[in-house]
Amino acid sequence: MMSMAEPIEHLRVKIFADGADIAGMRRMAARPYIRGFTTNPTLMHKAGVRDYRAFAMEVLAAVTDRPISFEVLSDDFAEMNRQAREMARWAPNVYVKIPVTDTKGRPSEALVRELSQDGIKVNVTAVMTVDQLRWIAGALRGGTPAYVSVFAGRIADTGRDPLPLMTQAVQLLKTVPHSELIWASPRELLNVFQADEVGCHVITVTLDILEKLPHAGRDLSDFSLETVRMFDRDAKASGLTL
Repeated sequence: MMSMAEPIEHLRVKIFADGADIAGMRRMAARPYIRGFTTNPTLMHKAGVRDYRAFAMEVLAAVTDRPISFEVLSDDFAEMNRQAREMARWAPNVYVKIPVTDTKGRPSEALVRELSQDGIKVNVTAVMTVDQLRWIAGALRGGTPAYVSVFAGRIADTGRDPLPLMTQAVQLLKTVPHSELIWASPRELLNVFQADEVGCHVITVTLDILEKLPHAGRDLSDFSLETVRMFDRDAKASGLTL
């Protein structure tokens, strides 16, 4: 594992910005270490996006030289297929996010295979199990470039350590050399360095975690002193007394 005191640009893992705030995405596009972008319907809902196509066109006008993943909206595989083909025409840097199952738990294997074989760049999303990874690898084999988004952060939310699964995912996807593994839904800056250590190709990072990047490798004694000073400053500012 690289030293956290080294510059973030020296990481092997690629950092993708994850969000749906246009202003924030433009700021991230100006940072050379941001190698791509992802978004999803939940992030768009939080950002107040109401017109998907207009949002996508605005993003694509700002991000022309790096991959960006947009997600289909339907729960019907035939409609997902139609939407995926439309979205793939928006720009050559678009990857289409296909959920690993529909809302009834039925795998999207046939759809992923068809799209990949037809030259549609997909990002299979919401992946959390080894069984899912196995069929995804099979569906993508021989197809076009693709991402596989394993939601390591949500796995950690269940009290499970995601590192063993991510390590296994790296090995499984070596059989599909045109695919790249994404560590999705990270919860803290440490996850960036964990993803780098296990050999993930990409980690998606939200703006709040990206803002913590300047802390990477900081002297902990200095950071401790800064924290004490913060408490002292805020106590004075609030006028608290005993």
